[in-house]
Amino acid sequence: MVTTHKATLMRTSSLLIKLLAGMLSLLTVMPACGLGRQPTKQHAQTAHAQTVAPLAVAPEPDFDLFKTFTGIGKQAAILAPGKEVEIFHHRGQGCLTHMWFAMDERVRVRVYVDGQTTPSIDMALDLGHGYGFGGVPQPFGSPKMGRYGGQFNTYKIPYGHGVRVTLLPMASFDPAASRNAWWIIRGTEHLPLILAGLRLPASARLKLYTREPYDAKPLEEFNLCNVKGHGLLYLVTIAAHGRRKSGSWTDLSYMEGEMRAYINGASQAEELSSGLEDYFLGSGYFNQNQTYFGAVAGLTHLDKANNAFSAYRFHDDDPVFFQSGLRLTLRDGDIASYGSVVGDPPPTTYYTYVWLYQW
Repeated sequence: MVTTHKATLMRTSSLLIKLLAGMLSLLTVMPACGLGRQPTKQHAQTAHAQTVAPLAVAPEPDFDLFKTFTGIGKQAAILAPGKEVEIFHHRGQGCLTHMWFAMDERVRVRVYVDGQTTPSIDMALDLGHGYGFGGVPQPFGSPKMGRYGGQFNTYKIPYGHGVRVTLLPMASFDPAASRNAWWIIRGTEHLPLILAGLRLPASARLKLYTREPYDAKPLEEFNLCNVKGHGLLYLVTIAAHGRRKSGSWTDLSYMEGEMRAYINGASQAEELSSGLEDYFLGSGYFNQNQTYFGAVAGLTHLDKANNAFSAYRFHDDDPVFFQSGLRLTLRDGDIASYGSVVGDPPPTTYYTYVWLYQW
C-alpha cells in the first residue's frame, strides 16, 4: 500500500516537472511572437481600441434642417430666339435634386450658383440628358436621367447661398413652332452631397465642360477638359460621327480611340478604356446593334450607316479622383498594343460633355 502510494506520488511529480518545463519553454518563445511581454503604451491603446471601443456611429442629422422646395412652369409662353429668361431662383444653402423639362429641344438650360455671372452648367436639352442626334424614338431612361416625353435628371447640384436656373433658346429656335415651356425644379436645403459612399466637402460644386462641336483629325488626341484643383469625375456624354462614308468597317474605327485621364499633372495617362465604345461598356463598335440604358452607361443613339452614335457614362460608383488637376482626353482612333494603327480612322466630329464635382 505504501509502495503504491509512493509510486503514484513519483509519477505525479514527474508529470508536474514536465508541465512546468513546457510552460517555461513556451514563455521563452512568446516574446518573439509579441506575447508574454508588457505591452507598450501604444500596444495597450491599440489592444484597448480593438477590444472595447464601440463602433463609430455617425451622429443623426437634424432633419428639421432639410426643407424641400419646388418651382414649376406650366405652358409658359416665354421662349424667344436668343432671349435668356429666368425660370427659378432660391436663396440659402442646399442642393438641387430634380429637374424636368418639356419644350423644344433647341433650348439650353443654364444653372448659376452663388451669384455667378457665368453659369457653371450650360447644357443643351439633349446632350445634357445623355443623348445626341435626336436619341431613340421611344422613351428611355436611367435612374439619373432620361426622356419620357420630357427630359429629366436627378443630378445633385450643390450651392452655398443661392441658385438660379434660366432657359436660352438657340438661334435655330423657331417660335412659330411653340413658345411654350413646362418645367419642374426641386431641391432640399442643407442636403449633404454623398458620392461613392463619401461625403464631399461643403465647397464642392458641379461644373460642366463642353466641346460643341470639335472636329478631330485622324489619330489626334484632344482635351475634353483640363482643370486644376481637387475633384472627381461624375459623368461623360459623347455624341460623334465619322466624316467618311466609304462603306468600309474602318469608317467606324474612330471608336478605337481610348479615354485617357492625366491626373494631378502626370505625363503618363491612366487609360480609362481600351476603346471608345468600351468606355461606354459596349464592344466591337457596338456590335449588338441596339441601344441600351443602364445605371452606369447607356447607348442612346446608333446609326452605323452614318457612322454616328451617342452614349453616356456615370462615375459616381466608379470614381476618378484628382487632387491637383485633371486633363481628360480622347483620341480619334488609336494604336493597338502591338504598335500598329487599328483600321483607318476618319476625321470625326465630336460633341462632348464632361461633368465634374470640384472643390
